[in-house]
Amino acid sequence: MKISELRGKTPDQLAALLLDFKKEAFNLRFQKVSGELEKTSRVREVRRAIARLKTLLNDAARKEVKEAKNA
Repeated sequence: MKISELRGKTPDQLAALLLDFKKEAFNLRFQKVSGELEKTSRVREVRRAIARLKTLLNDAARKEVKEAKNA
């Protein structure tokens, strides 16, 4: 998932996506340990998607704090 696709979403939508990706990462870890994981590159993709989502959520939080200070 590209960052440009995520920028148009609301913080609530981003939080929901983050939860979905965290669940997927959890399942991938179990698959890896049990030897069932076939597409190993998916672990890296999910980890990076989580990082992108956290970055956007932190940016949104910073903007809210900055706007609150200016108001």
